[in-house]
Amino acid sequence: MTLSHRAVFLDHQALGLEDLDVVPLHQAFDALTLHPGTTPHDVASRLAGAQVAITNKVTLDAATLACCPDLKLILVTATGVNNVDLAAASAHGITVCNCQGYGTPSVAQHTLMLLLALATRLPDYERAVADGQWQRSTQFCLLDYPIMELEGKTLGLLGHGELGSAVAKLAQAFGMRVLVGQLPGRPARPDRLPLQVLLPQVDALTLHCPLTDHTRNLIGAPELALLKPGALLVNTARGGIVDEQALAAALRSGHLGGAATDVLTVEPPVEGNVLLDPSIPRLIVTPHSAWGSREARQRIIRQLGENATAYFAGTPMRVVG
Repeated sequence: MTLSHRAVFLDHQALGLEDLDVVPLHQAFDALTLHPGTTPHDVASRLAGAQVAITNKVTLDAATLACCPDLKLILVTATGVNNVDLAAASAHGITVCNCQGYGTPSVAQHTLMLLLALATRLPDYERAVADGQWQRSTQFCLLDYPIMELEGKTLGLLGHGELGSAVAKLAQAFGMRVLVGQLPGRPARPDRLPLQVLLPQVDALTLHCPLTDHTRNLIGAPELALLKPGALLVNTARGGIVDEQALAAALRSGHLGGAATDVLTVEPPVEGNVLLDPSIPRLIVTPHSAWGSREARQRIIRQLGENATAYFAGTPMRVVG
């Protein structure tokens, strides 16, 4: 067999292959080399002679692509392709394909989990038991932290694509009323409410939009002030959509009833982050793990194989750029 379809996976550790069936990925290529991670210095050398590069977060910039004359296809193991210079790829005749919709059930589930944890004050009650407060109680139950029912409450959504729609269905199953906000930079629609109209109406707000120039710091101090006292905020979209300093201040002031985020502006937060301060009340931070169910990661493997097979057959799919 000639190695005409040689692929290199530059950073499979970001996907976590240990519990996945990777046979479909191996079957898509004549040869597949797996690297847990790759430094910028090693990218060009590792791609030498390869026709296919597979990357999650490793950057493939113009200089790197110019050093890889055999490269014909880039497979990104995510939806976002900001780590690939699409213009340079096009100039070199390199097709770029991404993965799509793989994490919808996982992220929607995580979003509702965070919303429920905030509404039921789960972290506070868990901590109370661990600290012995229930054991010292004079009655059978401990009700020190006010619990909110989602039934009859209003949920605001910013972003109503596949993911936002999935969250809306789950919220409606809990008896919530769902309103959708108008995102800046997009055509106005009669079923989308401007932020100044949406925010005062909602008991909880969840974010499902991309980070763009239009959505950076979309939820800042003025927007947080428009929310009802005691409202909840959940961000499983991207860090940077919420002004982190403003969110910390809104929680410390007691204006918000709670917030949860799966994303930060810099990930991993190796130099710290204002939202990691343990003194901030009623805040849950998870480590960008909402997307990472085994099922979601297996869908990525399947889509990578599909994208490669389709490209080799002359009918590329999920092409970006």
